Amino acid sequence: MDTSKVAIIGPGRLGTALAYMLGRDNKKVTIYYHDAELCRQINEEHLNPKHLTEDLVKLCGGMDSVPRLTPDVTATNDLEQVVYENDFIFLAITMNRLAEFLDYLRPLIGKKRGKTYLLSPIKGLVSDEKTKELITPSQMIKGDLFHLTHKFKVVVIGGPFFDVDIALGKPVCLTVAGPRLLSKVVRKEILRLNRQELTSYYNFDVVGIEACGALKNIAANIKGVTDSLNLGSSMPGTIFARSGVEIRALCSILGGSFQAFYSQAGVGDLYVTISSIASKNYRYGKFYYELYDGRPIQTNMHVLQRIDGTPEGPNTIRNVYKYLDKKNMYSPLFSCAYHLFNERIQKEEFKEKIIESIQFDRRNKEYIGPVSRLLYRIFPNWWYRRNRGISSYFET
Repeated sequence: MDTSKVAIIGPGRLGTALAYMLGRDNKKVTIYYHDAELCRQINEEHLNPKHLTEDLVKLCGGMDSVPRLTPDVTATNDLEQVVYENDFIFLAITMNRLAEFLDYLRPLIGKKRGKTYLLSPIKGLVSDEKTKELITPSQMIKGDLFHLTHKFKVVVIGGPFFDVDIALGKPVCLTVAGPRLLSKVVRKEILRLNRQELTSYYNFDVVGIEACGALKNIAANIKGVTDSLNLGSSMPGTIFARSGVEIRALCSILGGSFQAFYSQAGVGDLYVTISSIASKNYRYGKFYYELYDGRPIQTNMHVLQRIDGTPEGPNTIRNVYKYLDKKNMYSPLFSCAYHLFNERIQKEEFKEKIIESIQFDRRNKEYIGPVSRLLYRIFPNWWYRRNRGISSYFET
């Protein structure tokens, strides 16, 4: 288990930010990307010309003030070399590319001598093609590499964090979830317990941390729209609170625990994601409303052209909505998000739909009564849903 060198798959915003951080810790860092020309530019300029640099120029006051990647950070398009020479690999890719990439990774891990430790900061949920159930990044990795369980382990990295803060060495706290002993190694030897710049906390609830990290992006998409609607200064607090209700319920259905939401990777990540312009998902919602012309697909394309990186919220919304319908689950705010970003509606309807999803929520109590607490314990999955049928008439 060699912790002196680390690989990063994907030089996007987060991958580049991690390279900055690990380079400052004197790690030997190898970045993998399929484009040989981009790798050449990174190696020559010690900057990523495609991602993150433009924002760093704005924050630092000019190109001359932008920090460079250390000489120990190199980029290559040789995936075989990356896998064989590194025990620890960050998967800094988007959820919608993960399945395809695992097809390339699987044979390499199978041939490699020794184990590979995959570190996943991926935030997203997808629908499994066979079961139609929502699965998290770690569940996809474990399922796809099922026959190689003796050759790899997965550790999940949760928020709250923004890539620009990691790149510039601002104080950041991460959450590490996975096997306890391996997580301890990752925290102390890879992330380096440097309290001036970065620290981390351990959490046992891998699925809960991943679910919170994915679902808060939906809330950020909605918050971005809301801030363009002149609804006043009080509404953001309600969106924050009601999003929490739906995130906690979905976390439990997916196999996570309630306590994950109350961690920094839950409520902490939710807070920063819905409240900062640094959030890609917040900007997505804001730009979507500004550019909306009645055509969701075209508007989505125009919005993505204005954002550096890929917001995970839009894909997560579509997958979650299908899951909600299948599970017959009552989730007014997340269902509202699907209608806003995927259906042809008038621009004037955005305000109406957001207000309706919050002000007319059937769950009109903010506490769980004794009967409901009992039913939560006996029939947790059934009691969370209650969208249609006899069960929908019960109060929460």
